[in-house]
Amino acid sequence: MFSGSLVALVTPFKNNAVDEQRLVDLVEWHIKSGTHGIVPCGTTGESATLSHQEHTRVVKLVVEVAKKRVPVVAGTGSNSTAEAIQMTCEAQEIGADGALMISPYYNRPPQEGIYQHYKAVAEAAQGFPIVFYNIPSRTGSNILPETMARLSQIENIVGVKEASGSVDQVIDIRLACGDNLAILSGEDTLTFSMMALGGAGVISTAANVAPKAMAELANAGLNKEWDKASALQLSLVPLIRALFIETNPIPAKTALALMGMCEAELRQPLAPMAAANKEKLKAMLKKYELI
Repeated sequence: MFSGSLVALVTPFKNNAVDEQRLVDLVEWHIKSGTHGIVPCGTTGESATLSHQEHTRVVKLVVEVAKKRVPVVAGTGSNSTAEAIQMTCEAQEIGADGALMISPYYNRPPQEGIYQHYKAVAEAAQGFPIVFYNIPSRTGSNILPETMARLSQIENIVGVKEASGSVDQVIDIRLACGDNLAILSGEDTLTFSMMALGGAGVISTAANVAPKAMAELANAGLNKEWDKASALQLSLVPLIRALFIETNPIPAKTALALMGMCEAELRQPLAPMAAANKEKLKAMLKKYELI
């Protein structure tokens, strides 16, 4: 259902408020650049620091601007099942095309708890496509392939954003789930590898600054043009690594500011990029002719 390069969109701020005009401009830029889908209010969108009202407004505005030209997959995850249900149902009512839900973090539920969490949300938002998000480095727990296989049997759970960093795990997911679950890379550097194993694309941080290149990589993978996809992936690795030189989304938002796309403003506890790292990032952006 969701495939290609979907951007994990930053949330632009100005004077500690959402910069709505910049948000509109970013969505339009992505659509014109070939991005296959927009994912607002994820980790890269600093969702943890958005108020509930801001979260709803960002999703609503992105939906209104996209106008069904590309799908909007709203970040609606929480470590509270009740809150995740509320946010997911709101995204459904607003008109989003689906939800991206991070696995419950900090409270570290067992595999059965993870399964029941997603099952409850899926049942509450019947007919609304849900992609669950596995990122053990952020959540403190790994969704095991056998749990993913159980989740893939729920009708409106359609995919996983897989960011364990393990290609072996991707293999195990494919073996356990077959074609019942779309695999979207959550690691930009592993996009080619996951697509070569049958993945559907990527939910990308790098697409924030290089949307055309990430869309081209995803298109090559979808078209099974593996030599082209491999070359594109390798060519993008230095830029991708520069975008993770500090905690995401600090480098991505700093890069966009250097490109004149939005302010570099972040919300605490994130902090401005260290001067030395900013110079390294600037040099990489120049190398890729982004500034």
